[in-house]
Amino acid sequence: MSNIVVPVLGESIVEARIAKWLKKPGDHVEVGDPLVELETEKTNLELSAEKRGVITSIARKEGEDVKIGELLAVVDENGAGASPAAGQSGNGSKAAAAPAAAPPPTDQAAAAAAAESPKATPTARRMAEDHEVDLGGVPGTGSAGRVTKQDVQNAIAPHAPTSGSGFAPTRDTLAPSSGSAIAPTGSKIPPTTARPLAPTRIGDRTEARVRMTKRRQTIARRLVEAQQTAAMLTTFNEADMTQIMALRERRKESFKKEFGVGLGIASFFVKASIAALRAFPALNAEIQGEEIVYKHYFDIGMAVGAEGGLVVPVIRDADRMTFPQIELAIREFAKKAHDGTLTLDDLRGGTFTITNGGVFGSLLSTPILNPPQVAILGLHKIQDRVVPVNGQPAIRPMMYLALSYDHRIVDGREAVQFLVKAKEYIEDPANLLLEG
Repeated sequence: MSNIVVPVLGESIVEARIAKWLKKPGDHVEVGDPLVELETEKTNLELSAEKRGVITSIARKEGEDVKIGELLAVVDENGAGASPAAGQSGNGSKAAAAPAAAPPPTDQAAAAAAAESPKATPTARRMAEDHEVDLGGVPGTGSAGRVTKQDVQNAIAPHAPTSGSGFAPTRDTLAPSSGSAIAPTGSKIPPTTARPLAPTRIGDRTEARVRMTKRRQTIARRLVEAQQTAAMLTTFNEADMTQIMALRERRKESFKKEFGVGLGIASFFVKASIAALRAFPALNAEIQGEEIVYKHYFDIGMAVGAEGGLVVPVIRDADRMTFPQIELAIREFAKKAHDGTLTLDDLRGGTFTITNGGVFGSLLSTPILNPPQVAILGLHKIQDRVVPVNGQPAIRPMMYLALSYDHRIVDGREAVQFLVKAKEYIEDPANLLLEG
């Protein structure tokens, strides 16, 4: 007998909720077969079989909360050679016949068996359906040639969407005005809430109660903690986007042809933020106890909204990357967020965050800090406004910028000067080349 227990799920995660059992008692499993989907405060994860055998019992039901090390199910390894039908006979079924007694298949049965869809994990099948990928043409790297989620992801990679003017090529990529409060991890983003219960009627009105997911509970807790533990302030400025928009218009076709990705505004703001962080290093630091830790590297988080809530994938060593590399990284993160395939490595850490509510029309907001970071830059909608240019009124594409910061280690003067520095680089992007 082999016990299936809740594994170590990741940094700081101590419990999970059973979202869905993918197998039932009596089912035969091979090594690598997905057994159960676990919902944590950061992600949904599939737990796979480490040994082949037959599931004899399931200890916890869907919807129950479990802690690391607790028993989930028991697998009988001695039943490894048994067929699924034989494994199910232990449930009292008298109809389980020996495979050897079965009549030989007819030509029609053989053709039907040959046409049977290839072996694939449930997540791989769902992803293939969503992207209209033929599983028959996807080589499987899992046990016994089973097609995995990564195999499907590799198959659809060449058709990934192209980044536009914002951070996200799809409607699912949202950076809300509330800012970023958590950098979740894992393989699949859970929905905001569980399935709603039947509506309750109160007079001539109805309402429905739903149970918050682990991840939504964590987002709510971290948002409150960010406001309670940091001395958070926000300073504002505006940037004239004329030069960047003109540059993008001139180079968009050649840029996409050469690098295979659109030239958005994201890479400009990443570069401008890094240049300003170099000048004001306190905004690239964090507080640990009674010490301030100044980071001499630049891991820039890009807040992305997904079905289950906000995620913040991190562009590591962004200061060493070119404009095309940054745009490609952002496009890949947006695609992963949409597909629910962001990994722990994609989301851990980060020294500074950028969030863009403008892609959904936000004109102004006060973003919330992403602890333990001490600053976050909020971008907003580009809108034509009348502004003075050389003493004369002119219509220019303008964007409001908002910088929220932790006043415990960042003074108002530094925050204001940081935003002014970033504005200068955005309004004259040629300076970014000199900055290197």
